[in-house]
Amino acid sequence: MANFDDYFKTNHSRFESELCEWLRMASVSTDPQYKPQVEQAARWLATKFEGLSFKTELIETCGHPIVYAESPQVPGLPTVLVYGHYDVQPPDPLDEWITPPFEPTIREGKIFARGATDDKGQMITHLYGTEAWVKATGKLPINLKFLIEGEEECGRKGLGEFLAGKYDQPNRKALELIDADIVVISDSSQYAPGMPAVTYGLRGIAYFELRLSGPKQDLHSGAFGGAVSNPANALTQMLSALIDLHGKIQLDGFYDDIVELSETEREQFADLKFDDEAFMKGLGVTGLTGEEGYTTLERRWARPTFDINGLWGGYQGEGAKTVLPAKAGAKFSLRLVPNQDPKKVYESLQRKLNAICPPGITMDLIDLHGAPGSMVPIDSPYMTAAAKAIEKGFGKAPVFIRSGGSIPVVNSFAEKLGIGTLLLGWGQDDDNPHSPNEKFLLKDFHAGIRTSAQLWEEISKIELA
Repeated sequence: MANFDDYFKTNHSRFESELCEWLRMASVSTDPQYKPQVEQAARWLATKFEGLSFKTELIETCGHPIVYAESPQVPGLPTVLVYGHYDVQPPDPLDEWITPPFEPTIREGKIFARGATDDKGQMITHLYGTEAWVKATGKLPINLKFLIEGEEECGRKGLGEFLAGKYDQPNRKALELIDADIVVISDSSQYAPGMPAVTYGLRGIAYFELRLSGPKQDLHSGAFGGAVSNPANALTQMLSALIDLHGKIQLDGFYDDIVELSETEREQFADLKFDDEAFMKGLGVTGLTGEEGYTTLERRWARPTFDINGLWGGYQGEGAKTVLPAKAGAKFSLRLVPNQDPKKVYESLQRKLNAICPPGITMDLIDLHGAPGSMVPIDSPYMTAAAKAIEKGFGKAPVFIRSGGSIPVVNSFAEKLGIGTLLLGWGQDDDNPHSPNEKFLLKDFHAGIRTSAQLWEEISKIELA
């Protein structure tokens, strides 16, 4: 590989300065008042790709534009698609930020700003790793494509329509445009400080809203309690019936398709020396819970879960009001593991809730969204390439981990293009994405740039089938 040390040293300050410039653009996708800043961020990124002589396009969608860029394509070379997003979460609550969310501030080697780690700071490392090849050697060792969207934080409707072909043109079919051998995403974290990681598995999700209706209006609980089904009582009874005291989810067939953890994986997880006490201290809790027979890491990464995300119904004001509410509802999610089908989960859930819904209660179960889990074989040549690149970029071999979260676009790439994804996160667990005081370690930012440049070299060595 070309030695980029001098290039990285020369441009060290510029990389940080430009990151700050980009983070100042308040690209909050979900709030219409920020639309000009969202578009500014998209144009800024497109200009950077144009500066590398990449074929660049702002693809207009029903929402915010997608930034697409590709290097000159050379037949016979591996092709990598880099996915990321330039939009960010709203900064609220503002009073909990030590410094303003869109005025990037460096403290103790960390850059604080909304989007620092999710995902502007991580995504742009691949732009700079690519720039090093183009500026220092004049060419890339692989074909590169970038697909950077502006609605990851607000539903991805535009990207969904793009992948479905809604914005196809005679000379530009979406799936042909982004066809590649592998996808690279950096929008996650390392295992721990000084422990870089490759994520090889993600949980999926099935997310629902349950609405219950009873009497035509709120009733006096003294006059009618005990004779009329209370929607709030029914709600708590029905939800509690979905999981037992041992953490097992009570849906028929729910565990039938699960691929159990192998002994090798359990040993790998154990070797990470996860500290339950430190975990509890960091969260401010005095105990842990979950499915019996599994460690904390196993439960977080590789076992399904049921969680109530929100509840409503009845009187919420000051003091007492003895009311039997006419309506009640909840939002809840089930995290799924690879091989579980969200559609089958919905069907089983619908049958279960119908069977236990009390008389006098009308039930409406709304399927809000779902996505299956995903796994990438650890022995894949792309995983090997990623591990080598990380070891050279961060100075330490990575560990292989799973993630309890969901990244639905990974499934979209698998379904639409038939390709896998490398999940290479440079952040830390305490970087506060979606929360006040979001941050990114600058040493990890620069290590990510070095790793990206090395990754293109390692992938170029893979023999295509």
